[in-house]
Amino acid sequence: METVNSAWKDDMQNPGSDLSEQIKAATKEIHVRAENTQLMLSYQKGQITLPQYKLLLCSLYEIYKALEEEMDRNASHPGVAPIYFPQELARLETLERDLEHFFGQEWRKRVIIPAATHRYTQRLHKIGEGNPKLLVAHAYTRYLGDLSGGQILGKITQKSIGLSSGEGLSFFSFPGVSSPNRFKQLYRSRMNSIELTKDEREVVLEEAIMAFELNIQVFNDLQKMLSVTEDAYGDQVKAKTPALIPSLSIVQLSLGICVALATVGMGIYVF
Repeated sequence: METVNSAWKDDMQNPGSDLSEQIKAATKEIHVRAENTQLMLSYQKGQITLPQYKLLLCSLYEIYKALEEEMDRNASHPGVAPIYFPQELARLETLERDLEHFFGQEWRKRVIIPAATHRYTQRLHKIGEGNPKLLVAHAYTRYLGDLSGGQILGKITQKSIGLSSGEGLSFFSFPGVSSPNRFKQLYRSRMNSIELTKDEREVVLEEAIMAFELNIQVFNDLQKMLSVTEDAYGDQVKAKTPALIPSLSIVQLSLGICVALATVGMGIYVF
């Protein structure tokens, strides 16, 4: 994890600084790193592919499942209650609809995730059980990030993979939020009201940096899975196999790759 940068160290000298502004300053550098991962660059260029999107949805489902389980369990905790907006922000049901659209009713048997996603969910459960105040770092990073870029990314996804309707794009829709800008103001105001000591605030900022780091690891692992899958597909084409591989075969192939990456990944990353 990156060292805490000087910007938020300076903010820490001012106890009146808003938590939302401190997180923004603390994560500025790593935010740029996240935007420059290969997967996110593909999005920015409008070059997201269907395999990329489907694997991303699988990981997002597991991440939000863990996050929303812990948010629900700690809904009355003073560090969680001010930012608990299940009607407006919950993503789990939208992801379930999208996964069913792409994988069918048996989609739960076909969800594949890399080791980095597993580490991310482990972290969410760990802090949810031991230090719920840290959940604000992940909720703020995930929910407001998705709310801010949701409509734009949804349109990019629809155009890139050729979806003729809104099916498969539920994740990007927030029907409970009529005005994203006003809601983000409300959310920041609520999170700024959470009472934290100086030491607790510092730990929250460090957790926000970790949230970005975990996302970067997920993006990178997903790209590795896709690269190996594409290489395997290319080898089959060269061997004069049929030009198209059925979607189920791709998923089965990716599952095998995921197991291999998970075995290697768990050895590389100490969490």
